[in-house]
Amino acid sequence: MTSSVPAAASASVLDLAPVVPVVVLEDAADAVPLARALVAGGLPAIEVTLRTAAALDAIRAISAEVPGAVVGAGTVISRAHVTDTVRAGARFLVSPGWTDALLDAMEASGVPFLPGVSTTSEVVALLERGITEMKFFPAEAAGGTAYLKALASPLPRARFCPTGGISLASAPSYLALPNVGCVGGSWMVPGDAVAAKDWARVERLAAEASALVRS
Repeated sequence: MTSSVPAAASASVLDLAPVVPVVVLEDAADAVPLARALVAGGLPAIEVTLRTAAALDAIRAISAEVPGAVVGAGTVISRAHVTDTVRAGARFLVSPGWTDALLDAMEASGVPFLPGVSTTSEVVALLERGITEMKFFPAEAAGGTAYLKALASPLPRARFCPTGGISLASAPSYLALPNVGCVGGSWMVPGDAVAAKDWARVERLAAEASALVRS
């Protein structure tokens, strides 16, 4: 990967924790207490997806008020997304897929990024550009652990954060693979817990996820 070390962190995004919470926030006021609960549970890398109008404000708030968090932006699909989220304080970027224009923008941003892939050709194309860390999405629908295991031997330089349909039960099988650095998931931030502002429950679920063991 062209840039793989987040500011103030000594490791790649893939190495910060075994699980990266994928967060969808409807209310930016929930961002700080949610992030604090995740960090307290041992999950410092937090992907806030650009699926709601509250996303940029949520990234801005977490960046400013939760020093233990490494907040990133997910569902990045345009140059404007790159610019806006980095200005808001995003310390890494995640896309569901990529184009050359999007890669150029992410590389120029100066922050780490995980472009999304679901085919071997996409992985090879990224490796040609010197990018070795990527998101495998949608993980379960695109072939799951069997697909990633098949890629490990012919493409050993590629490392992945599989995301999409992964649960606490299935995460260990992904984390056991040599080419998986971490997984992305949302099971530790269930919608009902966020709606109820049950941050203690989020912290418990985060602690459970952070205890998962990588290969």
